[in-house]
Amino acid sequence: MAVNLDKEAYYRRIKRFYGNWKKGEDEFGKVDAIVVSVGVDEEIVYAKSTAIQTWLFGYELTDTIMVFCDTKIIFLASKKKVDFLKQVAITKGNENANGVPPITLLTREKNESNKANFDKMIEAIRGSKQGKTVGFFSKDKFPGDYMKSWNDTITAEGLEKVDISAVVAYTMAVKEDGELALMKKAAAITSEVYSKFFKERVMEIVDADEKVRHSKLAESVEKAIEEKKYLGGADPSTVEMCYPPIIQSGGNYSLKFSVVSDKNHMHFGAITCAMGIRYKSYCSNLVRTLMVDPPQEMQDNYNFLLQVEEELLKHLKHGVKISDAYNAVQDYVKEKSDLVSKLTKNLGFAMGIEFREGSLVLNVKNQYKLKKGMVLSISLGFADLVNKEAKKDEQKKYALFVGDTIQINEEDAATILTPVKKKIKNVGIFLKNDDEDDEEEDGDDAEELLGKGARSAALLADRTRNELTAEEKRRAHQKELANHLNEEAKRRLTERQGEQQIQKARKSNVSYKNVSQMPREKDIREMKIFIDKKYETVVMPVFGIATPFHIATIKNISMSVEGDYTYLRINFYVPGSSLGRQEGNIFPNPDATFVKEITYRASNLKTPGDPSVPSTNLQNAFRIIKEVQKRYKTREAEEKEKEGIVKQDSLVINLNRSNPKLKDLYIRPNIAQKRMQGSLEAHTNGFRFTSVRGDKVDILYNNIKHAIFQPCDGEMIIVLHFHLKNAIMFGKRRHTDVQFYTEVGEITTDLGKHQHMHDRDDLYAEQMEREMRHKLKSAFKNFIEKVETLTKEQLEFEVPFRDLGFQGAPYRSTCLLQPTSGSLVNTTEWPPFVVTLDEVELVHFERVQFHLKNFDVVIVYKDYNKKVTMINAVPVNSLDPIKEWLNSCDIKYTEGVQSLNWTKIMKTIVDDPEGFFEQGGWSFLDPESEGSGAEEDSESEMEDETFNPSADEEEQEEEDSDEDYDSDTEDSNYSGESEGSEEESGKDWDELEEEARRADRESQYVEDDTTAAPAANNNNNSSKKRKVRPSAPSSAPSKKKRRS
Repeated sequence: MAVNLDKEAYYRRIKRFYGNWKKGEDEFGKVDAIVVSVGVDEEIVYAKSTAIQTWLFGYELTDTIMVFCDTKIIFLASKKKVDFLKQVAITKGNENANGVPPITLLTREKNESNKANFDKMIEAIRGSKQGKTVGFFSKDKFPGDYMKSWNDTITAEGLEKVDISAVVAYTMAVKEDGELALMKKAAAITSEVYSKFFKERVMEIVDADEKVRHSKLAESVEKAIEEKKYLGGADPSTVEMCYPPIIQSGGNYSLKFSVVSDKNHMHFGAITCAMGIRYKSYCSNLVRTLMVDPPQEMQDNYNFLLQVEEELLKHLKHGVKISDAYNAVQDYVKEKSDLVSKLTKNLGFAMGIEFREGSLVLNVKNQYKLKKGMVLSISLGFADLVNKEAKKDEQKKYALFVGDTIQINEEDAATILTPVKKKIKNVGIFLKNDDEDDEEEDGDDAEELLGKGARSAALLADRTRNELTAEEKRRAHQKELANHLNEEAKRRLTERQGEQQIQKARKSNVSYKNVSQMPREKDIREMKIFIDKKYETVVMPVFGIATPFHIATIKNISMSVEGDYTYLRINFYVPGSSLGRQEGNIFPNPDATFVKEITYRASNLKTPGDPSVPSTNLQNAFRIIKEVQKRYKTREAEEKEKEGIVKQDSLVINLNRSNPKLKDLYIRPNIAQKRMQGSLEAHTNGFRFTSVRGDKVDILYNNIKHAIFQPCDGEMIIVLHFHLKNAIMFGKRRHTDVQFYTEVGEITTDLGKHQHMHDRDDLYAEQMEREMRHKLKSAFKNFIEKVETLTKEQLEFEVPFRDLGFQGAPYRSTCLLQPTSGSLVNTTEWPPFVVTLDEVELVHFERVQFHLKNFDVVIVYKDYNKKVTMINAVPVNSLDPIKEWLNSCDIKYTEGVQSLNWTKIMKTIVDDPEGFFEQGGWSFLDPESEGSGAEEDSESEMEDETFNPSADEEEQEEEDSDEDYDSDTEDSNYSGESEGSEEESGKDWDELEEEARRADRESQYVEDDTTAAPAANNNNNSSKKRKVRPSAPSSAPSKKKRRS
């Protein structure tokens, strides 16, 4: 045989085998020799004899007899197998062979009775210890004359037989690192097949209302393991099923692994699925229950079953008796509920090369102790549960069944190796059918009476009816949401009314607390300008008195030379001057007298006797004031960044080397000016990113509001994005969004290439990129699954639904915005865009007109002091999908043809919430409500000078916002044109004019290029508005780009 044998593994394992035998515990103490004989039987899948061969040699050796004696080992096999076994029989010069009995190889004679070989083996048995008893595996019975003649020989010799199955199983149960790696891979493949194939297939069946038999579905799972895409890169020839998948539903349940899937049709209720995959001879197992529209009682029972499994995992540790762990779970179930009689009689079993180790079953009688490195298949279920809400016979009884492959640890709870999510939201399939029960019954009656054709016709008519009323249902739901929205918002604002916003006062800086701190420099005595760098103060002569001014009071300085003189002009901050939003407009003592500016003049001419030109002092003062001012502003900016930072807990470092880890990632925003690679590692209570330079960024699990995984499908990068509850500091800035990414392919393309599209290099590069994408996606998913297991699913990663995505411009550029289960995000562009759906009050669509290609989305938050978020330039064909998505998320939406001044609207609401809701609240946005236009006009004329929704709004934005609504006094047609003038954001006027011309030509609207603005003054053509470039800033378009 040209097959290699892992000699080191053989020596390690045979030493452990002999070591346990020599200890003489249990049945090992009763035997003088051990006989393992393996014949040929295709029907036997699992046997202790073949398992010990696989464990020692890595292969099954048929028609081979092994005799383990006290001082020697004898193998009787065919010539080819003897050649294979010579690799371990010849131990010369191998240190690992020390302490292992020598091996004698006997070649089997095919045509003879092998009596001579049998005699040699019997002689060896007689010479081992007492020579009276032999250990064997009682359940292993192989057919054939060869095995029969050997068994007859042992019987004829009068040797006593002792079954050693249990002690050998206990010896093999503790897995080495190599074995654990194979079992983890097997578990990962099982998880992939379940998640990517079985679960998806069941959802397709439920969605399409197919009739599929359990047995057919089980067969399709077996065929799925032949496809590489479900195997995580494993060779299909090394993968097989441990047993045929067991799928049960419709009231017929048997929570065992010895049953087979029946031929009944799958019923849409509780669907149990058990499947196990074997990789390179090592087994794994997974059990899940999928539930279609489960009633509340079923959900409660299922959640309790998950708690029972969690309790079992806590007790499965090194050194714990199996019976003790079982009893602890029984007591827990008795204490918490009355379901103990429904619980499965055993809770799992040890697993390895054999799928089920009969001597290591988790039941009340088993006295064996668990050991670190053992791998178990745990399976818990409640059988014969009654569904009180059931109407049909197959719905009345149901069962719940969950199970995982787990690894025993030293002190911690057991580790789950099959991290397939099993919370109710992951296994529950909820169908939105309000009146389907009655319709389904009618359909069934029709099928019985009139046959399949009548049922098809009835279904077709039913679908047509539903399609016609889908919009009406959506409107009815939105009406309910509107009523609830106004009530909830009114209550919330009334509660907050007593809270007063604190306006930020300008920081008061004192140069010197007393006279003794004043410097005594020569320049001060000579009435020159002196800069005290220590106290950041400029000492200036004012009317012959040295007067200190703190650097914070100086707004700006300028120096100019006119003729023979140099002038230094110093401007100060005073009440009424523009300080910017960040500085605070309130002075501590605004009634005091302020100096607005001081100008100093000095001669450029040197007089006889002077050591230097007089203007030198002004030049030096100008330079040093600039330096001190820069240093002060930098420090103030850093302090401002730190304001409001919530102190985080310390990261608890887990020194375990097996922590989930991703290498070669970039971080955004950058820690330094240049981007740097690093590694992201999950610890006990948070993540730590360590760059190659040694910089560290810690993100705690309890500070993460949204953890988003953006796969690389259709993207050039693969991203893990964390949207934080409280900002963290790194790189001298505060950040609420941190992401880790790696590039998947070449972002730049060489346009200089003029090669054929089927060029070998290009095809190879594409293939390599596909493989890289698959590899990265698998690595990231594996990391996520491990983190979710580590945090017990307290931290769950959201994956964007690309199919629901739509284009929009939340900032300056257009990007793909994608919903997740709890947010609306774009993480591939920077800055990122993340909106938490739970914080959204309502969504308003602006500029929804039939002749415009796109519209804008305004997101209003429940916190009315927070600035609304604008998403510009959303294509109009995305309007219906967005409405459908928002409706499914129970979020109220409205639409209108005009752009509103949201700054003024929000100020009105916050100032007088009771008045706002007495007038109908948010109903003014509804196009069906009366008088909405008048209300908008009245709001747009209100003052907006004191309302500051957010500290980081820029001043220029507010000025632009005020300009938006100045156009109310102008001609209505002009305002209409200006609304259409920014149909798409980010384009200059020339492009917009060209688009307008194209739109006019398409709508057969004749344009006169010689006229300046023909459509602007034509009231008859108000419905066909063209874009006009304004001649002055005062006539800017009424719709502007806003930053969120």
